[in-house]
Amino acid sequence: MALPRLLQLLPRVLLTWSGCGRLLHRAASAPTALDFSSFVARTNTCGELRSAHVGEEVTLYGWIQYQRQDRFLVLRDFQGLTQILIPQDEAHAHVKKLLVNAPVESVVRVTGIVCPRPPGQENLKMPTGNIEVKAETAEILNSCKKLPFEIKDFIKKSEALRMQYRYLDLRSFQLQYNLRLRSQVVMRMREYLCNLHGFVDVETPTLFKRTPGGAKEFLVPSREAGKFYSLPQSPQQFKQLLMVGGLDRYFQVARCYRDEGSRPDRQPEFTQIVDIGGFLRGSDIQFIQNVLSYPNGTVKAICIPQGKRYLKNKDLDLLKVSAKSQFNQEIMEIICRPDGSLKSLLTKSLGEEEQSELIQALGMQVDDVALLAAGGHKQVCSTLGSLRLESADLLEAAGLVLRDPRTFHFLWVVDFPLFLPKEENPTELESAHHPFTAPHPSDTSLLYSDPTKVRSQHYDLVLNGSEVGGGSIRIHSAEQQRFVLEKVLKEDSEVLSHLLEALECGAPPHGGMALGLDRLISLIVDAPSIRDVIAFPKSFRGRDLMGNAPDYVTPEELEPYHIQVSWPLEEKEAKKS
Repeated sequence: MALPRLLQLLPRVLLTWSGCGRLLHRAASAPTALDFSSFVARTNTCGELRSAHVGEEVTLYGWIQYQRQDRFLVLRDFQGLTQILIPQDEAHAHVKKLLVNAPVESVVRVTGIVCPRPPGQENLKMPTGNIEVKAETAEILNSCKKLPFEIKDFIKKSEALRMQYRYLDLRSFQLQYNLRLRSQVVMRMREYLCNLHGFVDVETPTLFKRTPGGAKEFLVPSREAGKFYSLPQSPQQFKQLLMVGGLDRYFQVARCYRDEGSRPDRQPEFTQIVDIGGFLRGSDIQFIQNVLSYPNGTVKAICIPQGKRYLKNKDLDLLKVSAKSQFNQEIMEIICRPDGSLKSLLTKSLGEEEQSELIQALGMQVDDVALLAAGGHKQVCSTLGSLRLESADLLEAAGLVLRDPRTFHFLWVVDFPLFLPKEENPTELESAHHPFTAPHPSDTSLLYSDPTKVRSQHYDLVLNGSEVGGGSIRIHSAEQQRFVLEKVLKEDSEVLSHLLEALECGAPPHGGMALGLDRLISLIVDAPSIRDVIAFPKSFRGRDLMGNAPDYVTPEELEPYHIQVSWPLEEKEAKKS
């Protein structure tokens, strides 16, 4: 078959044989032509019937949303709701008994006639609110047992319970909306990149090898003793290798694996975090002096406008607990009183003139609250970036309107440092982004003389205060890449010999960017967590509460991988008991 003809038929074949909720029946004989309806038992979905369908016989499939007065039930499927009129006459007594006794959330088939609703009983909030279907026949396809929670968006459920019964939570209107919108966004991305700009969608391998820099990676054992695969934290190297291979416009919706389930999102906002280390350097405050004595020590603060008026003491305590639990960072609050003075443990060591200078430096006004953090530069910025967003959530919960979820404000962050001092050893350097990021053209000479002063060609995209994407121009010179790995980062370049060899084979200048799809969609739908835009997410600690993963495997299953588990003593005792 010619390729163009195959490409024309493929979507029709997929449409015929796939689709959640499309219940198939066996045809008596194979159809002579593609006939979609010959495979589909229902005639319509629960969201498409209108006044124009009045008088038609239809067959609907769906879940029972609710019942009332033994006269009506509402049927739900992926597209909407339809009211079913339960017959009351003796001839249809068996239909009435079946539908009245069916538990809520049971899956049923109903065949009946589309009728207009009586005058005054229309429901303008429902797209199908002008009609109802008078049931003629019905069948319970699967009865539903008592559920751990009702499938209604207004019913409050703990996140742990929602994740344990995710297949039920997915039936909610909000999750259905989120996931369908996500699908549409991805489709628009593909159409834009492929159809308009000639990009190629390439799927890169999931099993690779451990590489230096970046986040911690999951390891996968192999059957060769002592050898492990690594799940890629991003397809970074494959991106570059595709550029070398001539696929200069490549993209994919990639699954990234990072072994940092308990780590928070890092969202430093360099333009709104005020550095007051220089101002406090001359003070007599001992812990400030101790912090500033380290090479990467810093003191920064953010100001929460009207924080005292809208935030309670428990809210401030919540922010402190969050900073401590997520970042191991202590926080000190500074409150501006009505008389213009400051209330804080810090200000006891500052005179009136110094307090006035601090107010000016932070831009504080009456009832403002500032949060101060002192420590390593990276840790302090990450903490305050997170607290800035958390405080905004608390202010809005208290009634102060700060952000319009219908508007989208984008911001580019550039001129990042190429290297940062390691927190565990400030005399050594690590990549601020990743070891493949190219230095700023104006700073190339500094790479070889003073790498701490080199800016990177790294860029982040921020939407409504949250980082949604980032990328960089990559190093395309093998010589420069080897220098960065060996001389600056003190890494073994042999681990990346395949990449270095590729860069020696005519690698063009190249760069790229990755959008955090989960975070982007969560901002679009104004979801409180990215877990609300992922079908089957992991918990905060990386566990699958529905399938109870990760789970134990037997010694016999581990044997082919040359692995033995060394149990801590308390776990040994627990397993025995």
